[in-house]
Amino acid sequence: MRTIRRTVVLFMLLLMALPLAAVVADGHLPDLGGRTVVVAVDNAYIPFSFIDEDGEAMGWDYDVLGEICARLNCVTEWIETGWEGLIVAVSRGEYDVSAGGITITDERAEIVDFSDGYISTIQRLMVRLDEARFASASEFAAGDFVIGVQVATTNYIAAVDLVGEDRVVPFDSFGFAVQALIAGDIDGVVMDDVAGQGYVGVNSGDIKLLDDELVSDELGFIFAKDSELVEPFNMALASMREDGALDAINAKWFPPAEAEDGMMLPDLGGRTVTVAVENAYPPFNVLNEETGEGEGWDYDTLGEICARLNCAPEYIETSWEGLIVAVSNGEYDMAADGITITEERAQIVDYSDGYIDVIQRMMVRLEEDRFANAAEFVAGDYVIGVQVATTNYIAASELLGGDEERIVGYGEFGLAVQALITGDIDAVVIDDVAGQGYVGLNAEKIKLLPDDLIKQQLGFIYPQGSELVEPFNMALAAMREDGALDAINAKWLGDG
Repeated sequence: MRTIRRTVVLFMLLLMALPLAAVVADGHLPDLGGRTVVVAVDNAYIPFSFIDEDGEAMGWDYDVLGEICARLNCVTEWIETGWEGLIVAVSRGEYDVSAGGITITDERAEIVDFSDGYISTIQRLMVRLDEARFASASEFAAGDFVIGVQVATTNYIAAVDLVGEDRVVPFDSFGFAVQALIAGDIDGVVMDDVAGQGYVGVNSGDIKLLDDELVSDELGFIFAKDSELVEPFNMALASMREDGALDAINAKWFPPAEAEDGMMLPDLGGRTVTVAVENAYPPFNVLNEETGEGEGWDYDTLGEICARLNCAPEYIETSWEGLIVAVSNGEYDMAADGITITEERAQIVDYSDGYIDVIQRMMVRLEEDRFANAAEFVAGDYVIGVQVATTNYIAASELLGGDEERIVGYGEFGLAVQALITGDIDAVVIDDVAGQGYVGLNAEKIKLLPDDLIKQQLGFIYPQGSELVEPFNMALAAMREDGALDAINAKWLGDG
């Protein structure tokens, strides 16, 4: 089968690097010393490698090999190459590696080395959407219908096995075969189901895939025989499976078509959804210091939701104070900022289903020996810092029995953490997820006490009566079901 086609900002940048740094520090992954790895790719096999409408090369291959080289300290150089002769060219050392959904076969393994298989695929028959002459592969084979397929692929072999060589029309790329099918020049195309779903995704009004599973195959990257890159690439792939990075990329390029209950997800028609976000609450949202672009859990999750619902998120940076009221007034379609679900807030906004359970805990200096738990803190005359207008502030007030004189309010949690480190305050109340991130960056300065103060759930907020609540909840449910939410959690929240 053929190959299938921004104190706070610094914290966030370092937090993003933690998985890689941890792996390298443990000696699990080799360091390739910044070497350039030449990758052959034909850029004609959606969703693995293709050129978009703006002329930009993209796809699963680009994301996965980019992540592999980020972990191994190498640089990918992409060379566009025709499929025919690509495998032989790699075997001769003309390229270091090739990606493109290449099926692992014994015959090919005689001249190239394969990586570990990274995905299993099934070959299926693609037909026009209005096809009524046959409903299965067997009915297709029993007629005199003609199959199109890319030459020199295992899909070609499967097509010949199904109908014989006389009824197989070869094409230089699958894109040509698909266009011939749409035009009516051929009656079907044999293609990997993953790539087939990609083509159907961009031609949903013209083509579909039949249910029949023709052949099951496993795909891998190829290298010249005895290449020193095979083992490092396999190790990087294994680490990506372990920490969820591979699942995240798979969810991006191979999204499911349905929610977990079998219902199709709504189509929002490409509408823009304005999202209020603080960009000062890692790991949920923060500005990247180098690019100035927003990033974090909120960005990845809402990006995935809108990919599934056909909408476009427009992020508007807004201060936390007043954010909830602004959403309730309809100034934004929604807000994402690690917002705790409370009955009081629910009187003026609608919530999504809860997406994360968090526990509020106390953060103290690492060498703190005056108290060891929340009860001992309360019994003293210590001062606590917290961001204003948050449920963390409420928790601090409840902890101290309403003694507001022992609470110092800050505009951002990053400022409270810095005040703790410098000794201006004695503790901070913070959600455990964000707290673990700050501790990760300042492990020699701060720690979290074990006491669980309050367990709460976070959700997105909308103006009351918003028509977006139900579709967003459906997309969230689908992401839980297929593992996409777990993968985003693993990327931004880690194992803590």
